[in-house]
Amino acid sequence: MTVCAVGAYAFAEEVLGHNGPLFAATSSMISLGFSRDPRIRRVLEVAIGCTLGISVGDLLLTFFGNGIWQAAVVLFISILLARFLDSGTIFTTQLGLQSLLVVLLPAPEGGPFTRSVDAIVGGLFALVVTMLLPRDPRGEPKTNVRGLLEELSGVLRESASALRQSDSTLAWHALVRARNCQSQLDGLTGSVRAAQEVARISPAYRRHRDELGSLRSSVGSIDLAIRNSRVFARRLTSAINHAALTDDAIESLSQALADTADAVDVLSRSLSARDSAERRLNQRQARDELAAVATDLHPETLGIQRLEGEGLVLLLRPLVVDLLEATGLSHEDAADYLPRL
Repeated sequence: MTVCAVGAYAFAEEVLGHNGPLFAATSSMISLGFSRDPRIRRVLEVAIGCTLGISVGDLLLTFFGNGIWQAAVVLFISILLARFLDSGTIFTTQLGLQSLLVVLLPAPEGGPFTRSVDAIVGGLFALVVTMLLPRDPRGEPKTNVRGLLEELSGVLRESASALRQSDSTLAWHALVRARNCQSQLDGLTGSVRAAQEVARISPAYRRHRDELGSLRSSVGSIDLAIRNSRVFARRLTSAINHAALTDDAIESLSQALADTADAVDVLSRSLSARDSAERRLNQRQARDELAAVATDLHPETLGIQRLEGEGLVLLLRPLVVDLLEATGLSHEDAADYLPRL
């Protein structure tokens, strides 16, 4: 941010000959913001908002001049224009703020539209910095996906423990834990999208586009698996309260849950790995372990006889299929591992 702001200011002052180009520095700083991986849309929103706001302010200034009522008119028109062009909060705020500052501050020596040029310079510097000097875009998504899968593994292990102990309260805790994964999932989705934007425009990280595309596809499947885990945990609470499972069924189903949790841990290592060979090795292992669980997901195989127990198996089957898809399988190939009912 320091290099970008000072560089934009120096360029506008030394190359373009502007006197005190404050808007070049401020627009570049606001465009970058305090984000570890600036998103292109956010940079463009701020840069265009700043530039358009200053241009609108300069244009209206030539007709109305300076003053309080002029400032009110400019701000009102700027906000209406911003909401018409883009409903984004950042864009609206920047356009209105910059146009207001233009009206309230004295006009520069270079003419009324000098500040518009300065804002364009600042926005361009911010875009160049975003393109050429990003962090490795894979870092944050891989950290986030590891944390999310750790939570999913914990949900499955708590469900297995609740089943073994016939503790419906523990099953309810697993449900609450699964529901609390939503904020992590939202953060992961946003970080993957931002990483893809950086990889798309940055020459240094363009080679990671396929990897990030695969990660985004896996995140979609993980989202479905987490949703299914909530349904399963809620149904498990009812099954425990009604003592719907025999001892053999409890043991076999809880073991299936524990094995699924182990496979999720391996999947986590696969999706968070930086090395491609390690990623493929763990992916293959996770797929094999999930396939082994899937082939046994039949009520008769698990020793389940009552309807409520069968319902648990029917809810666990799509969850395992979702996780198999997260390893890179198609839906058809993943579903083929399930025994026919």
